[in-house]
Amino acid sequence: EQHRQQQHNNNMLSPAKAAASETAAPADNPDHHQQQHQSQAEQTISYSAERIIGNGSFGVVFQAAVVETGDIVAIKKVLQDKRFKNRELQIMRQLVKDPHSNIVALKHCFYSQGEKPDELYLNLVLEYVAETVYSISRQHQKSKIALPLLYVKLYLYQLSRALSHIHILGICHRDIKPQNLLVNPRNQQLKLCDFGSAKALVKGEPNVSYICSRYYRAPELIFGSTDYSTAIDVWSEGCVGAELLLGQPLFPGDSGVDQLVEIIKVLGTPTREEISAMNSNYTEFRFPQIKACQWRKVFRSKTPDEAMDFIASTLAYAPEKRVKPLEGCGHPFFDELRDERTRLPDGGELPPLFDFTKHEYESPRELVDKLVPPSRMEKLNNAVEDAKAASSSR
Repeated sequence: EQHRQQQHNNNMLSPAKAAASETAAPADNPDHHQQQHQSQAEQTISYSAERIIGNGSFGVVFQAAVVETGDIVAIKKVLQDKRFKNRELQIMRQLVKDPHSNIVALKHCFYSQGEKPDELYLNLVLEYVAETVYSISRQHQKSKIALPLLYVKLYLYQLSRALSHIHILGICHRDIKPQNLLVNPRNQQLKLCDFGSAKALVKGEPNVSYICSRYYRAPELIFGSTDYSTAIDVWSEGCVGAELLLGQPLFPGDSGVDQLVEIIKVLGTPTREEISAMNSNYTEFRFPQIKACQWRKVFRSKTPDEAMDFIASTLAYAPEKRVKPLEGCGHPFFDELRDERTRLPDGGELPPLFDFTKHEYESPRELVDKLVPPSRMEKLNNAVEDAKAASSSR
């Protein structure tokens, strides 16, 4: 059966070819794309699917090999509705123009025909990363070994950078969870992936509230808010961080009501103002009066104060009170990452943590001073001077 499935996977993908410049091709229009592909006398790239590494309601993700080079890639194959542009592709294209080292990169994209005549599939060719925060934390749980606190710091710091980047671009991910955080096991570099639920939020335009995976849903989503902000991603980040520290989800529950009960057990009953900030329709709703639990009682006794304080800064009821992602990177919890002597448990170097983008360097100076290790400050000062010179010459 496995062999037949493997054969079927290869049949699905091996004939698919994509022009080398496809990330710039207007693939939102399949017919135009096909013409472009035929008219370009360029090198074609063939992919051979090797195994399924993920599937869901969206479609299938394959690990595949580039036939010509042997390079390993991930290919996300989704059924394309010809009536609409693919939102995920539009967002991934935007991130090609404005890349970040903590966000998975789109390499190419191409269309392929389905088994039925009118079926069209969009294939997103992405960089392949071997592990996820979910798989690494599960491996530690099974081995009964605590996840190193340094890993928790690395994952949350890099996730904060990724969120800051997409939020500056107006994009909300809307499905932050351990499974969507890819990790290179060699150096623990994290890359945010799966933009299938992501959306560019526009003020005044309603959004669906039935997004985000259970355990990681912000309370305003549970309340059915349709005018939420990118702060829902920050709440999800806090849930991920708490889960890594606890070894289990902080707010479990099969339904929204169950999850809300778990949230209230920890944060206490929301005030009228907090309820209004989440969804003003519920201000008259009578909630059971429960006092907030001390974070010290939520986490293990060995959990550092800085870790609990960072998690608390992400898990505020009122969305605007949640820490902004890049400000979060300046939290004392991450000071160890700014120490040049810090190494991975195996003695290896930390992943790139200070390869700041233009957007990150444009943050308030006092924040940048916190984020940049002293040894890199000279490079920063030069970058600031260059930016000033460039803007004055415009």
